[in-house]
Amino acid sequence: MSAVDLAPQELRTLVAVADEGGFSAAAARLGTTQSAVSHAVRGIEGKVGVVLFERGRFGARPTVAGTRAVAHARRVLRMLQALVAETRGVGTGRVDGPLRIAAFRSAALYLLPPVLERLAARHPGIEATVTVVREVGPGTAGAVAEGRADLGIATFGTSAPIPPELVGDVLLEEPYALVHPAGHPAPRSLPLVDWTENCSSSTRAWWAAQDWIPAATVRAEDDGAVLSMVSSGLGMAIMPALSLTRAPFGTEITDLGPERPTRQVGYVTTPELATTAAVRALVRELRSTAKPQVGAG
Repeated sequence: MSAVDLAPQELRTLVAVADEGGFSAAAARLGTTQSAVSHAVRGIEGKVGVVLFERGRFGARPTVAGTRAVAHARRVLRMLQALVAETRGVGTGRVDGPLRIAAFRSAALYLLPPVLERLAARHPGIEATVTVVREVGPGTAGAVAEGRADLGIATFGTSAPIPPELVGDVLLEEPYALVHPAGHPAPRSLPLVDWTENCSSSTRAWWAAQDWIPAATVRAEDDGAVLSMVSSGLGMAIMPALSLTRAPFGTEITDLGPERPTRQVGYVTTPELATTAAVRALVRELRSTAKPQVGAG
């Protein structure tokens, strides 16, 4: 197969159409006309030999091939940004440029702030942004694979495996603990409060073996809402250490014993971004982070 050359502007067009869901909105974003965007997409499809977008009254949706192409386009465009930042930094010792991080809620709230504080002190030229991504389905690793983030704080060993094209490592293994209304005489008898992200954890085999854990009778949107419900006396919950970093007043945390479940939390990135100075600097700070501890109540 002959080589296919796609210009950066063509890649930007693919991303704009995918993000905006149609040619008109993409044109407005790119500062051009709908016909120009439509013509550009047809030209790109002709070059790669595959239909990349389904057209219809709904607008334009990426096909399976289009989804893959858009992910590659985002990643290539990001590497072009990195090319400029890395080249300008040669010989200066400076690390500059954007750094996009995807993290699930508790990691964004409790793991990342001290890490980013140290990173900013050492490398003030890095412009870090954090997007909270629910750890359901593709999760944070999916955001990295799709080119929406440079690095993701992800949970390992869940029902949604890390995409094989990514690289990364485990940073910490956090224990689960029982959280319940403070002073309750029999917290294990309470209804279970749970949330969707917790359902994808690798602790389900342990959960199934515990005859004292009922089916969840209360469902919440996220771990913060779970803790609020527990503090209000609506039930108990089994939660990982990061989620319990600042458990609210009125709750008590009880260790689940030596057989307690744990989950692995780490980082993922793409092989090409793993070599960039900004990502390497962030990984160094992440590795130096102390493991969170949750004491027994």
